[in-house]
Amino acid sequence: MFLSGVIDQTIKKFKAQIANVLTLGNLTLGGFAIISSIKGDLNLSLLLIFIAALLDRFDGMTARKLNSESELGEQLDSMSDIISFGVAPALLLYQGILSEFGAPGSFFTIFYIACGAFRLARFNVSNTKGYFTGLPITAAGCIMTLSFLAISFLPPQFFLFLNIILSFLMISTFRMKKV
Repeated sequence: MFLSGVIDQTIKKFKAQIANVLTLGNLTLGGFAIISSIKGDLNLSLLLIFIAALLDRFDGMTARKLNSESELGEQLDSMSDIISFGVAPALLLYQGILSEFGAPGSFFTIFYIACGAFRLARFNVSNTKGYFTGLPITAAGCIMTLSFLAISFLPPQFFLFLNIILSFLMISTFRMKKV
């Protein structure tokens, strides 16, 4: 009887952490994507960001399915998102093309990260059930990452413009229904 209770408690604690483990996987992949960009392995960085996006998609679903949503999980998710969909895509595009612009390329790379952080902070303190305010950083990061595939086909100015547009869309106040 005692052993059964201990096992039940252990399983319950484990289930409560599954979503957080997925979130930490997201963060880990984002960290490796950053390191890959710094090392110049931009294609690997792109792949790691997209795998991080898959984990990000499943961590929230898992938390809801297992009824293990928590304030800690929400904060951890935001911290992971700034790494995987803020810093990693910004650095990928910076290394891929924005560095050609010198100081403006650096400025708008950092501006994108700052807008992503602002957007996440605003989301964390707002009570927006059923909708997002501004473009979610995950979407912005995936668009930025996907655009990397077009570097050979589009002029460099396109990527600077895209970076600026995504930055402003993240901090804008338009509402977008959650899916």
